[in-house]
Amino acid sequence: MDDRDMFLLEFLRHEGRCDYGGASVCWHCRLDVPQFQCINCFGAELYCKDCIVSLHAQNPVHRIQEWTNSCFTVVSLKDLGLRVQLGHFAGDSCLLPERAFNDEFTLIDTNGIHNIGLDFCGCETAQTHTKQLLRAAWFPATTADPRTAATFRILEQYHLLSFESKASGYEFYRSIAHLTDNTGLRPQKDRYEGFLWMVREWCHLKMLKQAGRGHDPAGVANTQSGECAVICPACPQPLKNLPDNWKDVTNDKRWLYALFVAIDANFCLKRHIVSKDSTDPGLSRGWAYFVDETAYKAYILDHGDMLQEKSTCASHNAVNMADTKASHGLAATGVGTIDCAWHNMKLPNGVGDLQKGERYRNMDYLFFSTLHGRCVETLNVSYDIACQWHKHLWERMATIPLNLHLDPLTKFIRFFVPKFYLPAHIFKCQTTYSFNFSKNVGQTDGEAPECGWSNINPVASSTKEMGPGSRRDTLDDHFGDWNWKKTVGLGATLLQKMDEAQEEKEAHRITFEELDSTLPPGASDPWRSEIEYWECNPNDSSVTNPFEPKVTSITQAAVRLKLAEMEARDLQQGIDISFHPDISPSVFIASGIDLEGEQRHLKADIAKLGMHATDTQKATIKRQQNSLQRKIDAWKRVQALYAPAVQLLHSDSSQPSLDPITPEDTKLYLPSTMTTKSLHCDTRLQATEWELCFAQAGDALEELRQSLRLRDHMYTFKRDWVRGQSANTWAQNALTRVIAKISAAAHKYRAAHGALSALAPSLQMTGWNRQYKELNKTDDVRGMSAPRKGVSEGRRQLSWIWVVEGVRDDQDEVIQDCLRVEWCKARARSMRWAEEVELLSEEMRRVLQFLRWHAGWWYEKGHGCTLSSTAANEGLVAYACRQAQLRHNIADHFEMMWTAYLSTTALSTAMTP
Repeated sequence: MDDRDMFLLEFLRHEGRCDYGGASVCWHCRLDVPQFQCINCFGAELYCKDCIVSLHAQNPVHRIQEWTNSCFTVVSLKDLGLRVQLGHFAGDSCLLPERAFNDEFTLIDTNGIHNIGLDFCGCETAQTHTKQLLRAAWFPATTADPRTAATFRILEQYHLLSFESKASGYEFYRSIAHLTDNTGLRPQKDRYEGFLWMVREWCHLKMLKQAGRGHDPAGVANTQSGECAVICPACPQPLKNLPDNWKDVTNDKRWLYALFVAIDANFCLKRHIVSKDSTDPGLSRGWAYFVDETAYKAYILDHGDMLQEKSTCASHNAVNMADTKASHGLAATGVGTIDCAWHNMKLPNGVGDLQKGERYRNMDYLFFSTLHGRCVETLNVSYDIACQWHKHLWERMATIPLNLHLDPLTKFIRFFVPKFYLPAHIFKCQTTYSFNFSKNVGQTDGEAPECGWSNINPVASSTKEMGPGSRRDTLDDHFGDWNWKKTVGLGATLLQKMDEAQEEKEAHRITFEELDSTLPPGASDPWRSEIEYWECNPNDSSVTNPFEPKVTSITQAAVRLKLAEMEARDLQQGIDISFHPDISPSVFIASGIDLEGEQRHLKADIAKLGMHATDTQKATIKRQQNSLQRKIDAWKRVQALYAPAVQLLHSDSSQPSLDPITPEDTKLYLPSTMTTKSLHCDTRLQATEWELCFAQAGDALEELRQSLRLRDHMYTFKRDWVRGQSANTWAQNALTRVIAKISAAAHKYRAAHGALSALAPSLQMTGWNRQYKELNKTDDVRGMSAPRKGVSEGRRQLSWIWVVEGVRDDQDEVIQDCLRVEWCKARARSMRWAEEVELLSEEMRRVLQFLRWHAGWWYEKGHGCTLSSTAANEGLVAYACRQAQLRHNIADHFEMMWTAYLSTTALSTAMTP
């Protein structure tokens, strides 16, 4: 900073009287000596004592400093004689003022902790001291003879700060205390505990206010379970955002009104054994996200001896260790939650403490509690151990209180495992409980709870030392803020999802159609019938799962046989053959292509040597080089007859140089190379090389596909069955050989493709590159079921090498079964993205309709206010109108963002309150 000196000087200038150092009288009254300055008022003017007091009758929490001939010192308005009168208009006096207890009243504000000279009104019509404080926008710490209060603005400030920074009440209070006095020379009375109570009550009352509980004539006591939760406007909410005839729609549209819920547990949100419910009860009794603690604990206590069955899937700790998780010194090891799986919001009455691990009885109660009273008929449940948890769910429901029971016969319920956790399950679970393969779920991933934990986990350092009621109220408050942020962010969220879904839908439609078109006519008909039957019976385990392979994997002996056959095929393709001088043009070109293949093999062998090759290895390579050189020399003598012009190029390359050209690097100048060098070449030779390279490309792709299938099998076999150093060494060596085969086949294909690309213009060949595309090392050389790096199953596209012509004619039963499975998966991906677009369109409509309905609900609340107090009635109406207008404004904003995707029908439906 070039202006540091100037900035520093200006800072220091404010330590003095600035431009008022020469003033001898107060500029306001022109009578007394000016020696007082307000830190919080605009400007640096100096006033006399009487003026500074009178000017702050309406700003009693401003900080004053007095000039003492050499510097400023802090002085309070109370010490200067300011009395704050409550119960009357500002500036009016009371005939019967009542001082605060011992004339000591502490007020906590954003700029510090203040000692106030406070007078309550003692007139006959005076309100209680509590009401007088509240009407001054001061929140009392107690209703009995209050001596401490906090301004509404500091409570609101901390409320928002706690959401954004997760700052604890202790940290915030200490910062305000240090703002008042950062030296410790003027100690203040510690009001920390009172501040925490005020914050907790403030947050609770804000929750009731925002839920409309102040507009209920029956009062707060009439609040129902979950009524204060911020509900998801995009989820199906009967009578709020669903069409009147939603129950009568055709079966192919019922899935649009399904509810997606996700179950999870968080063991970061633990609580130590601090206090108890009788000492620290919650202010809410199941009114928001936590279940009613009394009924919940009674159920857990009654069924605490239920043993949890072990997992029959992978060894899931959430199942097997649910009863053994360490809980020493803990009143709660964490919390279990039920979330909206699509929009990442906590559901009403879907949160509860865990006493041990992730036990079924805890999660069962939370699951049935949050679904209580919901009218949806289709339910999709995501849980990382759903394959185990759902097995005896309905039998366990018999132990749940009757009022929470769910009728499974009237609802269509499916269970899923979140995509992130699915690979940890056994293969059968990976296909049975997959969002990717199941119909009518769009691109749901089931990971919503995991996204929300990153927001709430920083609060754990504070809540773990709270009493039970304080902790539940605090977490309820944070969950409400999270839901509200998700609500107002739905405009951007759904728009981003729709933009992506539209693009992916088209891409996967084209990919599936390309794959389907490569199959013989009618080949996919039985596959389609099989998968459609499976989709119609998702909960019937007897129905064959089309995503599971039907052909038994090849054995280890077959792997060895396959390797031997591939090596024999290499020998049959011309490696180490001897050339006769009397050869035809086709044999000449074929021999040249074989020589290029030998060059590639020799380069690969040399690359394997490394920096510390033995003499034996070097001798072997040298013999191979000598043999290859003799073959190249013999071939060049024949080349001189068919392509004399090449001799000029050979003569240039034979000039002496410091680095002699090795046989593996010698250029052979086949017709394709001569074309790029603009040398004349017989068209018949070009045509011969074209035919041979075209066949070579097909052979190379077939070798590549077989090697990839073999590698994938060996990876699986090694992972599942190979144990011990010796067996692993053998398996790794076999894998290395197969990987070398893959690399060789890819190089072989690229060489053929390069030759075809060079020859095509001269021979006027077109359309060939639609069948034989350029082979990308990163994206194209991968197994049939392997995605590109960083691409999930839902976005995966089959590499083109598996859909090229010729694959469908392969009679290998493993290839055909892989094709069937991949066809099913490609169809599933295409359908999921199409469903995603349809579901997002419906959700946009639902959000708009819900916001319009909620606006109408607030208008009705406002118009129904009939309090005797005009001022209170006006406040109720004003708040209701403001909330209604806010919903209308949000709806208008979303509608403008989504215009491109909203149909006329959706707009007209959303406009209906």
